[in-house]
Amino acid sequence: MQVLRNFRYYDFLMAGTVAVLLCSNLIGPAKACVVSLPVIGIVTFGAGNLFFPVSYIFGDVMTEVYGYARARRAIWAGFAAMIFATTMSSIILAMPASPTSDYNKVLQPALETVFGNTWRIVVASMLAFWVGDFVNSFVMARMKVWSQGRHLWMRTIGSTICGQSIDSLLFYPVAFFGILDNATLASLMAFNVLFKIGVEVLFTPATYWVVHALKRAEGVDTYDTHTSFSPFSLKDEGESRRID
Repeated sequence: MQVLRNFRYYDFLMAGTVAVLLCSNLIGPAKACVVSLPVIGIVTFGAGNLFFPVSYIFGDVMTEVYGYARARRAIWAGFAAMIFATTMSSIILAMPASPTSDYNKVLQPALETVFGNTWRIVVASMLAFWVGDFVNSFVMARMKVWSQGRHLWMRTIGSTICGQSIDSLLFYPVAFFGILDNATLASLMAFNVLFKIGVEVLFTPATYWVVHALKRAEGVDTYDTHTSFSPFSLKDEGESRRID
């Protein structure tokens, strides 16, 4: 039977997801970082990729504890926040700066540099996030039912491989096809997928601890045995099993 209830910590996870998404997509793309790795050599990547994988960890935790339907709500909240932030940035940048302020004369070009992302990057970012996060949550939920709740590490890593691969396969071609050559695009996609999977693997022990702590605190463990996986539904679904 489905249990309809309020949870103590779900809202914090949703807020964390939205915060990570906004920071990764508004602050991160403004800076390209360069690191030197053994064997691979010099690698360039967007600073947002350092923290964006954390949103997938939030998604894994929410799907595992609260179910796909609750994770779906968080994805839509993040998507709506990204649209609002992009709209707000465009409006503020388009407004004329006061010519009487020397500070504004310096600030306006800086804001345009940091927040004036091209429409291709904005569309690519939102599309990749929306599809990638839903794929991640769907795979996580289906693998949980299939594995009968065993092997959490396999579900978190497996869902991340699927979600992050789709994310990179969508983002880079939409944002940079025709700007970067195909070899560079391929290398960027490969590096980012591997990097994000590596972050998931690195945080697996912490994910285990958080998941088990939340299940005990909330007294619930959700299996999506009768859930509609349509991304356009906002119904609370799934079989919530009590944990004493």
